[in-house]
Amino acid sequence: MGYRLEGKLLEVCTCNTLCPCWIGEDPDGGVCEGTFGWHFDSGEIDGVDVSGLTLGAVAHIPGNVLKGNWTAMIYMDDRATPEQEEAILNVYTGKLGGPVADLMQLVGEVKGVERVPIIFDVEEGKGTLKLGDAVNAELEPFIGATGKPTALYDTIFTTIAGSPAYVSKAPHYDVDVEALGLKFNLTGHNAVQGTFLFEA
Repeated sequence: MGYRLEGKLLEVCTCNTLCPCWIGEDPDGGVCEGTFGWHFDSGEIDGVDVSGLTLGAVAHIPGNVLKGNWTAMIYMDDRATPEQEEAILNVYTGKLGGPVADLMQLVGEVKGVERVPIIFDVEEGKGTLKLGDAVNAELEPFIGATGKPTALYDTIFTTIAGSPAYVSKAPHYDVDVEALGLKFNLTGHNAVQGTFLFEA
């Protein structure tokens, strides 16, 4: 039956602003430690309604983003039922194909899936993403001369294919993920906001 997922993305990483990964260049410092949050404003997977839920991930990207071999930890919204969790994981493990599978083929190893309370909030261009005790991040967009958020279009790499990526800065980005050996607190690093429509 496939899936149709529509919603918002929040992303923050250890690259400086602006993130070189989106244009296919190597990450700042040679590696990237990124956090992703996909909130489903509306969504259906094989007949299962997943509207209102959020999926998060923290990934260690060991070099150029397009070369893959990412190591990831997945964070499932603790409000998801077992049926909803299975449906979402079927999409994000690539089992159901489509644009999400194209992205997930970059992940070489998933260390685990953890159910956590997730806070995903975007208001007037500012965002908050919290994945349990693992990630706490704030995002603020760059504003152009017209007063509108600055956006990237038609980049070589994107986690929201077909949609503009609103480039931002993270006033803080705190990560504590033992499974990936990550523990840090950063300010002023790269962040991205956007919307998506994934169908397969």
